[in-house]
Amino acid sequence: MSNKVIYAIYNDDDILMDAVKKTRAAHHHIEEVFTPFPVHGLDKAMGLAPTRLAICAFIYGLCGLSFGTWMMNYIMIQDWPQDIGGKPSFSYIDNMPAFVPIMFEETVFFAAHLMVITFYMRSRLWPFKEAENPDVRTTDDHFLMEVAVNNNEEELVSFFEGTGAVEVKVIEKH
Repeated sequence: MSNKVIYAIYNDDDILMDAVKKTRAAHHHIEEVFTPFPVHGLDKAMGLAPTRLAICAFIYGLCGLSFGTWMMNYIMIQDWPQDIGGKPSFSYIDNMPAFVPIMFEETVFFAAHLMVITFYMRSRLWPFKEAENPDVRTTDDHFLMEVAVNNNEEELVSFFEGTGAVEVKVIEKH
């Protein structure tokens, strides 16, 4: 099934922000916005929900902390207890101050690596994936807003020309 979308291309981020606000006020559905650099406040202007990646980072950090604690207890207390500097390893709690740096490092290691994996999976950025960039100019100096067309093609073209778009194209998207 194919459907039509409009590509409204802008050459300034302030004009883009105004156009996004006008488009949302006119109740048109913005599919995506492609920019050459992050535009502050664009996600809020588009009405996107806040990210839940911070919750994932916290959970991943707790997993790392738990794994590090279990690992040190098993290795240093249960499996191979050692007398280091005259301090025998009879219990985990007695030696915990020495384990704090390792617990911290495991927390950071798990949170960082699992966050990268989660981000790539959530963004569908697989290895060797082809770019989904609709116009090469959006990697240099132009901004592109993709809006769905619902039997109002002429109205949308004139609407986006009025918002300051330097170019408006109607595309069959497959």
